[in-house]
Parts: sequence; C-alpha cells; structure tokens
Amino acid sequence: MKARAFQQVDVFGSAPYLGNPVAVVLDGANLSSEEMQHFAQWTNLSETTFLLAPSTQGASGGADYRVRIFTPGAELPFACHPTLGSCHAWLQAGGKPKSEEIVQECAAGLIRIRRNGARLAFAAPPLRRSTPTPESLATICTALSLRPEQIRAAQLLDNGPVWLCLLLDSRQTVLALAPDHLALKHSGLKVGVAAIESAAGTSALIARSNREARAFNPSVTASSLSAGDAVEIEVRAFAAAVGVPEDPVTGSLNASLAQWLIADGLAPSAYIATQGHCVGRSGQVHIEQDAAGQIWVGGDCFTCIEGQVTL
Repeated sequence: MKARAFQQVDVFGSAPYLGNPVAVVLDGANLSSEEMQHFAQWTNLSETTFLLAPSTQGASGGADYRVRIFTPGAELPFACHPTLGSCHAWLQAGGKPKSEEIVQECAAGLIRIRRNGARLAFAAPPLRRSTPTPESLATICTALSLRPEQIRAAQLLDNGPVWLCLLLDSRQTVLALAPDHLALKHSGLKVGVAAIESAAGTSALIARSNREARAFNPSVTASSLSAGDAVEIEVRAFAAAVGVPEDPVTGSLNASLAQWLIADGLAPSAYIATQGHCVGRSGQVHIEQDAAGQIWVGGDCFTCIEGQVTL
C-alpha cells in the first residue's frame, strides 16, 4: 500500500456541493481490478475513477491518459460526470494535453474533451433511439401518475445507458412528480423526464410535435419560440431499476436527450439543462451542437476534497 494523490470533484454544479461528486485516484498504477472495486465500494459514490498511463493503442490514437470507472458494484466502460471530473482532476494535478483537445482513453474507446475557459465538455457518444412500446409507456405513466395529455413526446434512448425519456408539458409538471419508486424498480426501466421552457416561462416545443408525440396524444400541437429566446430544460432522472431512486445530475441522460431533441427540432442547438432541484442540488448541463453536428455536453467542475488516499 502507498499514498496516492486523491481528489473528490463536484461535476455539473452551479457552485461547489450542488452537482454530482466523483472520487478520483490520480495514480492507479499497480492496483488490481479487485482493489479498485473494493475502494469504489468503500467510497459509496455513484462512481470512483482511477487514472493510468494510456495503453500503447490509446497513446497511438492521441490519448493523454487512461481512466477506469467503477460504481460500488461494477466497472463501467464509460460514464459522463466521471469523465469530466477525472479530466478536471488530471488538469489540476498538472496534466498537459498533447493538443488543444484532451483525449481520454477508457474501455469504451477515446473520448474527446474540450475546454471553454474553466468549463469542460465531452463529445456525446453515438445515440440509438426507438419508439417505446405502448405497454412500457403505460407502466411508466402509472408509476409517475402522469396523464396522457401531459406527455409531449417519448423515446427510448441508448448511448450506452438506456433511458425511457418523456418530454412533458411544463417545468411545473416535471418538478411536481412524486414517483412510485418501487413500481419503477419493478419496471426494469431507467426513466428520464424533461420539459422545455423559454425565459418567459412558457412551455414550448421549438418547431413541431414529432410523430411519437402525435401518436401518443393526437391533440398535441407545437408552439414556436421567438428568435433570441433563452431556453432552459428541466430534467429529472429516476433509476430505481439500478438502485438509484433519483440521480442528482446525469450526463448520459442529458447527452441523449440533447441528441434527440435537437435532431427532431424540439430544442435549439444550444441550451442549459437544469437538474437536481428535488434532491437538494442545482445542476447545470451546458449543451451545444457545433457546425459539424457534434453535440458537446459541458459543465463546471469543483475540487471539493484534495489530499492522499492509502491504497
């Protein structure tokens, strides 16, 4: 055992302690998978990461460092807030990227990360999407006590994690949800909900209601935002199916939501998603689509604990 540099980083918060924390061991060399898993179980955070030198293959692809990501129960190939938190810790510890972008190697491959001042953003991974079955929608609506007319659109989104996502009629509807978490657990589905609002507080869809919304609720019509309106999206994430009743701020969900909503003309190419108000957090996820069509998912990171851990 030896002393290893350690940080606990708050990611996607509007200020320290208002986002989603990740534990980062900055020197994971010579630790076994079992030792990493045991420490991640001990921290009991949603994710704990270990930084390593890039593999030969990763280095040839431009990787600046390699990360392994663990939940208390298993290793993950990729996760969003641990990606930004690990990159922040690596930079804070003196890491020097080989190019303008930082390239992180993980089990899912090479992840591009860019800096905008102090804010970091990762390139969203490819998305697979489909229409949820009427049976699964009915199950989730019952668990959330939603009426059909409150749902504007629905999609099953898969960018690694799979989320059944609902676009609801207003921010108030999203914040008022009191889910039956036992029913959600039995459904086996992770559920994301969102609502789009302009600065004036009017619930709106950007260009049109999509075919899923019309199929689910034929009476829905879309209203347009005026040019220059500021847009915020209120998001909540329910993951009782994997033991997390409500996640404070969820990068994977916000990445897949952005890819869906922007592609279907339901959201502008840049916006801020807010999440966590119902669990005492104040998360902000900055979404931007670049000229090439790539979605970038960004947030602020704050080092809240810094020191050493003996492993």
